[in-house]
Amino acid sequence: MPILVCGSVAYDSIMVFQDRFKNHILPEQIHILNVSFLVPDLRREFGGCAGNIAYGLKLLGADPLVVATVGEDAGPYRARFEALGLRQDYVREVPGTFTAQAFITTDLDDNQITAFHPGAMFHSHLNDVREARGAELGIVSPDGADGMLRHAAGFAEAGVPFVFDPGQALPILGSEALLNCLQQARYCTVNDYEARLMCDKTGRSEAELAREVEALVVTLGAEGARIHCRGELFTVPAVTADALVDPTGCGDAYRAGLLYGLAAGWDVRKCARLAAVMGAIKIAHRGGQNYRPARAEIAARFEQAFGEQAW
Repeated sequence: MPILVCGSVAYDSIMVFQDRFKNHILPEQIHILNVSFLVPDLRREFGGCAGNIAYGLKLLGADPLVVATVGEDAGPYRARFEALGLRQDYVREVPGTFTAQAFITTDLDDNQITAFHPGAMFHSHLNDVREARGAELGIVSPDGADGMLRHAAGFAEAGVPFVFDPGQALPILGSEALLNCLQQARYCTVNDYEARLMCDKTGRSEAELAREVEALVVTLGAEGARIHCRGELFTVPAVTADALVDPTGCGDAYRAGLLYGLAAGWDVRKCARLAAVMGAIKIAHRGGQNYRPARAEIAARFEQAFGEQAW
């Protein structure tokens, strides 16, 4: 049965400025800032949380269904979905809009200036997860705020367990909305910073938030993950990567591993271990969808890291 992956589908245009921003931005003139950066290096990546998560799930052999909104320029992304064998039943094109896209300029000190255009993402509420019959699991990842709330309510009404992944949408979700989504979800996953922000916005401790779900997974980067599960607190270590190339999409690869394990009926500890393997493989590649391990390779990395077989 399919896993419904709700979230953004986006293009990422990544540019490299072969100097340092600080050499071209005069602090005493920022009130009349007018600066141009020559960026001879440019690459365009397929991204967005839903796109990245579905990509990871497909590598694992799962059957993800992307639930997202795209614009009139979505042709290249649709062609990619088709080439990957990802069904597009619930990828809705919104007339008169662009697909969400980020324009990221990085300097030699790895500082970044990013402009994000949400485009069709703001219309994600036009989709209804209740229309997807037979789904066994879902995830509500960063998207338009109205869409995230609608998807969470739809999963709850349909009785489909789901992972709440507020991520970059945390600033646009109020405390009441956050708590409501959390109470409707069965699982929640955030990084350490997002966990602190969620605590600040709701006025609750991490342990109190964890009591609203069956499991709260807090990722800690190279330190692994801290997991609250049914009153127990434990950690799952990170997996050593072959190289540290690009963290873009690592969280989404992690969530793909988590979702795969949950759909397979694994305990949360084993799910987090597979998630750690996926994150370690992804970080050794640029972009969110350029890692291509075979399923057997993923299993071998899992066994090497944790001394047990994945499947």
